[in-house]
Amino acid sequence: MARDEDAIEHAVEKTVEAATAGLVPPPRTGTFSPFRYPVFRAIWIANLFSNLGGTLQGVGAAWLMTELTPSHQLVALVQASATVPIMLFGVFAGAIADNYDRRLVMLTAQVGMLVVSAALAGLAYAHMLTPTLLLAFTLSVGIGTALNSPAWQASVRQQVERREIPQAIALNSISFNIARSIGPALGGVLISIWDVSFAFAINAVSYIGLIGVLLWWKPRPRPVEPGQPPKRAILPAVAVGIRFCAGNGPLRRLLIRGFALGFSLAAYQSLLPAVISGTIHGSELDFGLMLGLFGIGSIMAAPFTGPLRKKLGLEGILTLGTGMSVFALSLVAEAHDILYALPAAFVAGMAWVLILTTLNVAVQMRSPDAILGRCLSIYQAATFGGMAIGAWVWGAVADWQSLSFALHAASVFLAVSFFGLRLVAPLPRLGEGVIKQT
Repeated sequence: MARDEDAIEHAVEKTVEAATAGLVPPPRTGTFSPFRYPVFRAIWIANLFSNLGGTLQGVGAAWLMTELTPSHQLVALVQASATVPIMLFGVFAGAIADNYDRRLVMLTAQVGMLVVSAALAGLAYAHMLTPTLLLAFTLSVGIGTALNSPAWQASVRQQVERREIPQAIALNSISFNIARSIGPALGGVLISIWDVSFAFAINAVSYIGLIGVLLWWKPRPRPVEPGQPPKRAILPAVAVGIRFCAGNGPLRRLLIRGFALGFSLAAYQSLLPAVISGTIHGSELDFGLMLGLFGIGSIMAAPFTGPLRKKLGLEGILTLGTGMSVFALSLVAEAHDILYALPAAFVAGMAWVLILTTLNVAVQMRSPDAILGRCLSIYQAATFGGMAIGAWVWGAVADWQSLSFALHAASVFLAVSFFGLRLVAPLPRLGEGVIKQT
């Protein structure tokens, strides 16, 4: 265990030049400068199509659940089932990402998700899905996501130089949100002219491109610290990551804030299908349109996240995102026509990317490379764990009272918890706790 702690201290003082050795650095940095790295560009494009397929599956699963059951809680649990594995298994996935070749970890996860998605498409085509079975499949895909995500995010350091990590993270967020802007509308069309099995099948096919790119990519092995074994037992490795995050003040406060924000933000994501099919009496096309506007809002906000972070600081930009989220939740709670709900979707998308991209960058820049995967997975376990618990809670509140009551309650809780935590767990100032290059 002492060796692990020595490795952390040594890694704090080291740069990631060896991890990016052989890459051709761009002459200057900018919003799109990471695209100059061929590896990053290829993975980004392949990931865009994979994200598009994942969005189609998410739309199909959420809408199918509204047809299988009238329970708001079960509808909300579709969102929860996709995030619960990140909470339960994400920390172990982070240790795996630090112990093993991150490319191979991603390959394993992608192949597993392809197989599960293909089986889901087949059962949907045969009309054999039940609410329980649908949740089981979305849970299985979530396990693949939990395994893939820490390795994928940590591998950014093997694709670009450290100084361009914030831009690379923002571009990855843009990729996800491009898919969210196109995928929902496309999913609504596919579901209306065919059925959900077609959307599930396209998702299964979408994994193939990313698998091909990962097979092509041959990153240099990550450097091993002198005197340190290349692999460590999983449980001790997890303990090292947890101890580091718990003992590091800036990281600990980021984790607390991520959990609280995820808990409240989950209300919008998890209850939206029930709002569209119930309160608004909309169709699958209306649901796709709402999700599409959410993605467009995210894309438009992503390029401004970095400049706003420098101008407003972490606390300022999250205050802005929280205020926008409160507005979106309150508007959706009162909307009884799709036209009145559309602005809420756009604003919610902007708030979503402002909050999550800012938290992700803040965690990455304060995490040593030796335990980067574990730090990222712990952050994701906290944030997405909050979302999973929030989805279950707000779904139960909606069944107990009403959709409108649950959404208003979430907006009030979001505002109160945010300003309360500003006092007891203030976000780190710009530069506080950041791992410096030497």
